[in-house]
Amino acid sequence: MIRKQGDRCIIFELGNRIDAGTGLKCLSLAQRFRLAKLSGVTDVIPSFITVAIQFEPHPDHQNDPIAYFEHAAQAFLDQPLDQSLVESRIIEVPVCYDSNYGIDLEFVAQTSQCSIEEVIRKHTEALSRVYMIGFAPGQPYIGIHDLCFDIPRRKTPRTAVPAGSVAIANRQTTFYPNLLPGGWHVIGMTPIALFDVNRARPSLLEPGDQVRFVPITSERFKSIQDNKA
Repeated sequence: MIRKQGDRCIIFELGNRIDAGTGLKCLSLAQRFRLAKLSGVTDVIPSFITVAIQFEPHPDHQNDPIAYFEHAAQAFLDQPLDQSLVESRIIEVPVCYDSNYGIDLEFVAQTSQCSIEEVIRKHTEALSRVYMIGFAPGQPYIGIHDLCFDIPRRKTPRTAVPAGSVAIANRQTTFYPNLLPGGWHVIGMTPIALFDVNRARPSLLEPGDQVRFVPITSERFKSIQDNKA
């Protein structure tokens, strides 16, 4: 499905539910658009099920940008899915799952009928992919995790979730890069900065990256924080 979002954006919808196959298809399509350097494109934004193309009008569009980009997208989609196109850095993120930081960890364990140790093991044992950045600068949506993390968001969101909080919902993980409202279940915290405008790449994580969550002690958490200050 293709839909126009205002007069400077077109959205390609490649699925109607979150799954790894659709997410990879979106990442691949987004990268093909970037590599093609089509006339007028100003940004390409993938998510779990969509790819948004932002553009400025250009003579090549012949007054019909939807047809122009639809033709390009169809040509890309007719090609086999090429995961090698997806930029895939492996980034280790330290996470402290201590109860002082993982304020919802016990709830997640009870809801998933796992022990706290099992929840931590399942969260850290495999690489997880970043499928999109959104809601706030540098805030990643990472998945798709074990079924034990298939837990809906909180019925009542918190008005303030501390920066660095690591939270899960609907088989996904997110980090809160700043003090933000949020309705996900907080299971830990990272001491590293998720977003810093002074870095060459302000966002630590980007779509396509793979994340390895590395459990650390509260002492190690404080040590990293102190060295960062």
